[in-house]
Parts: sequence; C-alpha cells; structure tokens
Amino acid sequence: MDGNTIQPVNNTSSLHDAFQADPSHALNSMGQIPIDRSVLKTLLKLSYLGDMIGELKRLLFYAVAATLLTGCAVEPPPGVSPDLLSAKAGADPARSLELMREQGERFAHRPFLAGNQATLLINGPASFAALAEAIRSARTRIDMESYEFDDTAGGEFADILLAARRRGVEVNLIYDAWGANGTSAALFERLRQGGVRVLEYNPLHPNGRVPVAVNARDHRKLLCVDGKVAITGGVNISRVYENAPGLQPADPQEKAWRDTDVRIEGPVVAQFEHFFMETWRGQKGPALADPPPPPPPVPGGLTVQAIDGAPDNGQPLIYRTLLASIALAQNSVHLTTGFFVPTPDLVHALQAAARRGVDVQVIVPGHSTSDAAVAAGRSKYGDLLEAGVKLHEFQGRVLHAKTAVIDGAWSAVGSSNLDWRSTVWNNEIDAIILGPGFGGQMEAVFQADIAASKMIDLVAWRRRGLGERMQEVKAKLVERLL
Repeated sequence: MDGNTIQPVNNTSSLHDAFQADPSHALNSMGQIPIDRSVLKTLLKLSYLGDMIGELKRLLFYAVAATLLTGCAVEPPPGVSPDLLSAKAGADPARSLELMREQGERFAHRPFLAGNQATLLINGPASFAALAEAIRSARTRIDMESYEFDDTAGGEFADILLAARRRGVEVNLIYDAWGANGTSAALFERLRQGGVRVLEYNPLHPNGRVPVAVNARDHRKLLCVDGKVAITGGVNISRVYENAPGLQPADPQEKAWRDTDVRIEGPVVAQFEHFFMETWRGQKGPALADPPPPPPPVPGGLTVQAIDGAPDNGQPLIYRTLLASIALAQNSVHLTTGFFVPTPDLVHALQAAARRGVDVQVIVPGHSTSDAAVAAGRSKYGDLLEAGVKLHEFQGRVLHAKTAVIDGAWSAVGSSNLDWRSTVWNNEIDAIILGPGFGGQMEAVFQADIAASKMIDLVAWRRRGLGERMQEVKAKLVERLL
C-alpha cells in the first residue's frame, strides 16, 4: 500500500486502541494486515453486550476492523463490457447462447472446444468413485489438485495414488496449505516417500519458495489423468462426504453434504492441464514434463471451455464470464452455490435480469460451515426478493455445490462460489459446457434441489427479528473475507 498507511497491527486490542485514539485517522489511513483465524473469530463473535450505544460503538469498530482486514480487496471490475451490451440490444434472442460463447472466448482468450463427453457426478460418493476409477486406470500421468486433503479420505486416496506410482505412473499433487492445515504431515511425507511429487500451495509460514499470502488460497478441485480425463467441481478430498444422510447433527462437519462434480473426456482436458501446470510453475514446483496430448474430438460431442480465476492475474475471469452470461440471458438464470456473499455487481446483474422477465432463482445453503457467511448473504435477500429474484435455502444437507445453468443451455460446474473470496482471493476453476442436452440434465438436478429447499417469502422475510438483522449487519461488515 502507499506510504500514508498506518502500520499494520495483528490483534484486536491494537485495532481497538487505534480506533479509540483517533477514529478519523483509523478510518482514513487503513493498512493491510495478515489474516489470523483467531482475530477473525474474535471479531465475528462480538455480540450483544451492554446497552445499545455500546453495541453501536462495537459495530463501528467492527467496520474499521473489517476494512483493515480486507486491505487491498477492492471491488472487482465489472464483468459486462459496453460493446457486449450494445450487441445484446440489437441481437436476435435466438443468438444469446452464441453471444455467451463469443464473450467467454473474448474474456478468456481461449476457445471452446467441441467433441467432448461430460458426465455429472452428484454428491461425494459418486465423485469419489469416479476419481478412484480414473486413478486406477491411469497409464502414464496423474495431476491432482485439491483445496482439502484430509487424513481420512486423503489417506484412502493416498493408497490409490501410491499404487499408481508403483505401476510406474507419474503422480503430481497440489494441496492448499490453509484447506489442509489439519492434515498430518505424515500423510504427505508418506506420499513423497512413495515417489509422489507433493506441492503445498502458499505455505502459511516463511518457506524460501513463495511469499506468505494467507488470503490467496487454491480452492480448486481437479484431477487430470493421461491427458484424456478431467474431473472438477466442488468435491474436496474430505471425510464429510462419507457422512450418512438422514441424520441431523448440529455440527455441519458431521452432516451429509450435497455437492456436484463433472467428469470430462476429450480435447478440452488440455485446457485443464494447462491450468494445473500454470499453478505448479507459479508455486515454483520441481520441473515437470508437458502433459500427454489430449484425445481427438468425438463426433457430436459437447462444446466445453475451462476457465480459471487466479488470485494474481487481476482478472476475475469466472466472475466476469458469469456476469456477462446473466446479462445475455433470455429465459432463465438458475444458480446453486455453497457460499452466497454476492458482490454489488452480481446483485445488480441478478436484479436486472429478474426485472426484464428472466426467471432468476438461486439455491443457497440453509446450513453451512460458516454462520457468518450465511448471515452476510441474508443481508442481500431483501433487495433481491423485491426485484423478483427467487431464493431457496437448501435443507437437510450442507450445500457445497457450485453450478449454474442459463437459458437451459449454458452450464457451469466448478469450484467457485458466489462470494467475494472466490471472486477476489481464490485460485478457482470451472467447466463451461454448452448445449441443451447437458443443460437439461443440469435443470433436472436444479429442480431436484429446489424440491429439497425452503423458498424465502418476502413478506415473512420482512418480519424477521432484530437479532437476525443484527447478525446480518455484523457479518456484512466482513463479507469480503468470508
């Protein structure tokens, strides 16, 4: 940041002291501080102590702390260019999918590729089975990238990866330092000893390889095998997907989870491999040979593009592509997300689409690993509902899927949520799949999830209590970190 910033502080007492000493200086000359879980936890647990004046003072302090914590997390650039809106104004509605494709290629500088096959994988067991099958069938190379890689599910996949390595298959694994911070070092050491190349993304301590950047996380979930098969989506290598449905424990880590992956085979796998290699090199991993060549296109196959959202490229590509597609939608925008803390541009895009008669529906979590994220998302409900956006809170399971289907023909399956963190901070990856055939499958899944959700009614929402509203206010102040 510039030379006028105050010195960063690293605990809530220092933040509070800075604010009490000179509120105007604290508000007008904010520095960036490293994120510490205990700091954020303390901030989020500020609650109703003392009288209302004391509460208002705490909320103001909360706002100051949130601004300090977000540092350089500025609002992302708008995703819809003036020339696209001009093209839309004079376009034939039947060309909306073609315009979405053109804009997606323009943003990404990367073509959609025809001749692919894609299979939806619903929930963790289906994804784990497909991942295991792909690894067991590998002949030359496995590239795997996962935000979480825990001792339970990760231990099971470690056995399969090590078996592949014993067959002579090259195996490369990237895991995120934050996402896997509870995993034993012994698990990764066992993989290394077995010949697997293991790379920790952005270690949380000084390491001599890459700078410490706690907020920049690799949130991707990706497997590429032999240059032919890619599996991506929202499913982490985590034991939560082994939780039995039907039970309703209080701890979300013990509930059943709802998630979506997609298995893709075809020429577009080369794009997914490109992003894996880009991350590997960016993290200064040991030199790797180029991935195997992709298979030839299948006649009549699907048209697919891989898009990424990297924290250091200054272009939130997934976010901009989604906004453009929402702006071009003619009939429907159906979104499912594991975390719903939308940026102002996304809120405006959804409102505008609903107001012009598009069926805009969003399925969001009713249960989450982050109560603050749920509260921050709920702070947007009123404005969205008033514009005609339909909101549904998923019930029974922890919703973790990240999907979109627009006009029944533009589909996205990947790792990116509808929140600030996926937009500004995280390394993400999505598959964009065109065509009404696959779109119809996505719509069927969406409608099944609607049936398992509670629709939010605007009249009832306006009658919610003061306690809920105060939680929303406090969470909204740190929404860029959630």
